[in-house]
Amino acid sequence: MAGKKTSAEKRYAQSEVRRLHNKAIKSECRTYAKQFVEAVQAKDSKLAQEKLTTLVSKLDSARSKGVLTRNAVSRKKSRMMKLYNVTFASAK
Repeated sequence: MAGKKTSAEKRYAQSEVRRLHNKAIKSECRTYAKQFVEAVQAKDSKLAQEKLTTLVSKLDSARSKGVLTRNAVSRKKSRMMKLYNVTFASAK
């Protein structure tokens, strides 16, 4: 017969599940950021715009789930939009 799980063991198991979930969401955000930067470096305005839209959506989603803080999301979005605007300002 299995022994009972202590509350500390239960909390540890719960925190491990949350940690892995949050890690996956953060990793996804970093992947989209990297794809956006690669598109900007390739001077592909249309692809960069698509990647930026997706990235902003993923960051907002991470914020609403409590994975990233409000200021962190705002900072990342600001930097990415600034990169896009500086790179493609002369193309307009």
